[in-house]
Amino acid sequence: MDPFAVNPENIAIVLILLTAANSAPVIARNLLGRTAAWPVDFGWRFVDGQPLFGRSKTFRGLFVAVALAAGAAPMMGLSWRIGAVAAAASMAGDLLSSFVKRRLRLAPSSMAPILDQLPESLFGAVAVSWDLPLGPGEIAVCVAVFTVGQMIVSRVAYALGLRSEPY
Repeated sequence: MDPFAVNPENIAIVLILLTAANSAPVIARNLLGRTAAWPVDFGWRFVDGQPLFGRSKTFRGLFVAVALAAGAAPMMGLSWRIGAVAAAASMAGDLLSSFVKRRLRLAPSSMAPILDQLPESLFGAVAVSWDLPLGPGEIAVCVAVFTVGQMIVSRVAYALGLRSEPY
């Protein structure tokens, strides 16, 4: 099997799971405001004096992301576990991005193209590849399409008033 062969169906599945996971925290925030928005970092600061992740990374967002992706997976004929793993890995990538952004002294929810998309899409796609037959080419396509797609969708969501920033 060619490791760089591309299966559009697998790519679509991964992109749906990643989109479900990454849109869930925004949807939850819009519906619930600050209700149950406990910060993942408990307000702790790293040795540099900056927050570990920042106030916008919440347990509510993590739980809703995992739940939504776990619920989406069976609709595509997959185990809910695949959706949960994809979301958990994607959210771990998102937390890594936030950690790096805090070290760079960027404000929470500030724009950092590529850094905002790469870890969450890469971690999620690689995690799903343990259950779906995804090769390096498909993972690369998932990351590229997710990155560009998220940049476009974020601007559209901002224009519709669903996001407070255009990124």
